[in-house]
Amino acid sequence: MVAEERILRRYLPTLFIIAFLSVTGCATTDDLRRVHSDLNRQIQVTNEKVASVEQGFAPLREEIAGVRSEIAKTTQEAIQPLRGSQAEGRAEMTDIREQLQQIRGTADGLRKELSSASAKTGKREDEEKTLREKLDNLTFKINFIENFLGIGKNEEPATAPAEKAGKQPPAAPTKEAAGKGRTDKESLYAAAYELFKEAKYEKSREAFENFLKQYPDTEFSDNAQFWVGECYYFEKKYEKAIVEYEKVTKNFPEGNKVPYALLKQGLSFLKLGDKASGKLLLQQVTKDYPNTSQARIARATLLEIK
Repeated sequence: MVAEERILRRYLPTLFIIAFLSVTGCATTDDLRRVHSDLNRQIQVTNEKVASVEQGFAPLREEIAGVRSEIAKTTQEAIQPLRGSQAEGRAEMTDIREQLQQIRGTADGLRKELSSASAKTGKREDEEKTLREKLDNLTFKINFIENFLGIGKNEEPATAPAEKAGKQPPAAPTKEAAGKGRTDKESLYAAAYELFKEAKYEKSREAFENFLKQYPDTEFSDNAQFWVGECYYFEKKYEKAIVEYEKVTKNFPEGNKVPYALLKQGLSFLKLGDKASGKLLLQQVTKDYPNTSQARIARATLLEIK
């Protein structure tokens, strides 16, 4: 169709002339035939040329189609590995994400364990602190018992405190020494003290009270009065103990049992829950007898109740 259009455009002037001659009647039939024959010949030649050109283009079209097919094949082959690599990359990214999540989970677990361990460590430190405090309290009590006039079931008293006149009284006689040059007052005092050491506080108190009735003003009298208070103290009868300790300070103000009596009065008030009275008495001990073991015990006790 394209070739025929080109031919018509080329011979359009000739056809116009022929038509014009036909109309005007100047052309003959032979002339028309001759022109028509020439026109057909030229159309045929042109068609042959077009067919020849088309045949020449056929291999080129095939080659182009082959190139296109090759390009498509090459592109497909090139894209396929890329798609595979892309899929593998996505899978690797998924694995990496899962591994990161696992690592985060492990880290969170470690943080919790660390927090738990820290809490346990803090609790253990608190427990150790509590145990130390208990141990310190026990040590204090042991020292108090050891230092406080040699009180103990299996402990003999050291030399008895000095009497008002300043003389050093003899030690409390032992059972083995009974009857060997010992006076009645010494025997009575020693017997009462033996009962105290055996923790027979009621009998010991009665024996000391009996001693005081017979010997109200001897080198052993202030000691005997103090032990009466001690018997009540160890029986946990703190009100009565306070009264008996008060007799030591009033009846024997010059005796060396006074700081002991004041200290034990203060401790008795604390046992009864009267911190104010207890603190006043302990402060008096630290003030009036600053360089004694009783003052050290009083200071330690004041620190505990603050």
